[in-house]
Amino acid sequence: MSEASLHKLLTKSPEIARRRNHMNIPTLDAITKFVRNSLYFFGTFAITYFKIILLINLVKISEESKELKKEIGSLVEEKLREFKEMGKKGSEEWFNELCFCILTANYSALGGLKIQREIGDGFLTLSEGELKRRLRELGHRFPNKRAEYIVGARKHAKDLKGKVLSAKDPREWLVRNIKGIGYKEASHFLRNVGYEDYAILDYHILDLLEKEGIIKRPRTLTRKKYLEIEGKLRKIARRLGMNLAELDLYLWYKETGKVLK
Repeated sequence: MSEASLHKLLTKSPEIARRRNHMNIPTLDAITKFVRNSLYFFGTFAITYFKIILLINLVKISEESKELKKEIGSLVEEKLREFKEMGKKGSEEWFNELCFCILTANYSALGGLKIQREIGDGFLTLSEGELKRRLRELGHRFPNKRAEYIVGARKHAKDLKGKVLSAKDPREWLVRNIKGIGYKEASHFLRNVGYEDYAILDYHILDLLEKEGIIKRPRTLTRKKYLEIEGKLRKIARRLGMNLAELDLYLWYKETGKVLK
């Protein structure tokens, strides 16, 4: 029954109206007002509650970050220096790092590192068939697709660095021009060549953020949702006196026990 029909029944039926008045039942308008006020009160309470929980978790992260800095601070600083040094290298080295990031999508960073070391310049020189075979031998989950993406990206290899540096938004350029590269992989690559203000939202980081009550893990990580979560991480990083590249290494260590590129 619709609200209008219910209202009509309550107001037009003499018998129901008589019983309602006798039992002192509130009017529909009164009920509506009560529900609206209750929702406002409990909605405000819920928002305040979650803000308090978030603040508590931020304080917790802050305290944990101090302990982590004592434990692995020098290792993190060394890794950040390595990223800066990679940024000074040429386009072919940047392309090799891009291939590593293509490989890590829906795979493991350790597996990607192993393959990168084994194949080396083969990312540029092997035929697509040979690359597929080598990726399969080295245990990659998706040898055919990753070989296809890497061979397709070769057209940018010689001037990759210049294209990225000259782009108004380097991450957007990578996502739009390199097949097999999404926001996570583009952010990963940019961090590894020295950029500091991109978040790498892999499943380890998303799991950690959800456990800490900072986000509700999305079913699909759309561009809008990616940027929204990245914005939250950026605020946390600023409160901790870090950049996103540094924060990512600490968070990844907290979740996996490793400091990797």
